[in-house]
Amino acid sequence: MAAHAASYYAASAQPAPRRAALAGSAECDVCVVGGGIAGCSAALHLAERGYSVVLLEQHRIGWGASGRSGAQAIHGVASGQSKLERLIGRGAARAAWDVSIEGLALMRALIARYRIDCDWVDGYMLTAVKPRHDRELRRELEELQEKLQYRSARYMPEDEVRATLQTRRYIGALYDANGGHLHPLNYTLGLAAAAERAGVRIYEDTRALGFTSARVRTPAGEVRARYLVLCGNVYLGKTAPALAAKIMAVGTHIIATEPLGAERARALIANNAAVSDMNWVLDYFRRSADHRLLFGGRVSYSGLGSFEAPGATRTRMLAVFPQLADVRVEYSWGGHVDITLNRAPHFGRLMPNVYFLQGFSGHGIALTGIAGKLVAEAIAGQAERFDVFARIPHQDFPGGAMLRRPVLVLAMLYYRLRDLL
Repeated sequence: MAAHAASYYAASAQPAPRRAALAGSAECDVCVVGGGIAGCSAALHLAERGYSVVLLEQHRIGWGASGRSGAQAIHGVASGQSKLERLIGRGAARAAWDVSIEGLALMRALIARYRIDCDWVDGYMLTAVKPRHDRELRRELEELQEKLQYRSARYMPEDEVRATLQTRRYIGALYDANGGHLHPLNYTLGLAAAAERAGVRIYEDTRALGFTSARVRTPAGEVRARYLVLCGNVYLGKTAPALAAKIMAVGTHIIATEPLGAERARALIANNAAVSDMNWVLDYFRRSADHRLLFGGRVSYSGLGSFEAPGATRTRMLAVFPQLADVRVEYSWGGHVDITLNRAPHFGRLMPNVYFLQGFSGHGIALTGIAGKLVAEAIAGQAERFDVFARIPHQDFPGGAMLRRPVLVLAMLYYRLRDLL
């Protein structure tokens, strides 16, 4: 059984049982593949509706992005609202927006209802590095407040930003009191525990090798089910090649400093918000509950791991907070974000009774949980909200299996150059 990444999250995780692998056959109403937030949420919401559920996880609960991410809960979808309107129309795009906001409320509700100890903190800041960003922030705020009637966000001018963040890098920010951050592995483990209490049978160390409309093959057995929900994202791979063509794994890296002490940590981010900047190759950071700085970024589209990620990430951290030059990095880990070509989430059906959730493109902390609820609604016969997302058109990444990464790397060079302008 593969262990969790050697991350700060794994080192500070709540105790969780090791679940046995599936051996032999199992029967259920719904088989869920993938033990991240989406899979655990789907399993929980299905069980609460009275369905018998089996969840299969190739490694351990929260092993993938759900247990090692930047853990910032953000409104909306990664494609942006204007692009979503072009893809599915204004009315459907507004319905998708409403779901994303419900996703933030659902996180808080699940944490409270199931007493999940995951260090939830309110507040998210999107920061402008240059004047172009600042203009874009003001336009986005106008759209949020006037078009979407979203009142939780406000503009922070440069003097307030610099009083809040102990850096001179940013010239403005959008602050969203409805966003926030948490310990993602503990949140995922808490959802899994709640699902088990509701009757879900969870098998770890069990890869789904293949499936039909009513059967999932595993290395040592099979699951027979009326419905199947695929939540494996980039880790499904050859198990679902039609889905794999629509997403790509993008590498990112996070470091955690040694504990800074309460006073020094609070000085860095006075309001304890999660922070990310507006560059295409973005920086994102936040404080931990034990007064560390968690800092991430430096994405890799090549899949080759060609740069020295811990050192490169520390260099980026010092560009924001040079006063941390004397601070030791205690944890360093990487992972994959699943992105779609249009950056919109990809939900749908491969067969009438085979559902999938993927392509969260960096907005997965809140959106995965509500996605699990939507798929449970759809299986129960209330598919209207799920089908709003299923209508979003998605193309395969260009270049096929051999050329898709080189093509994407060339495209990303343009955006990296834009970051410098």
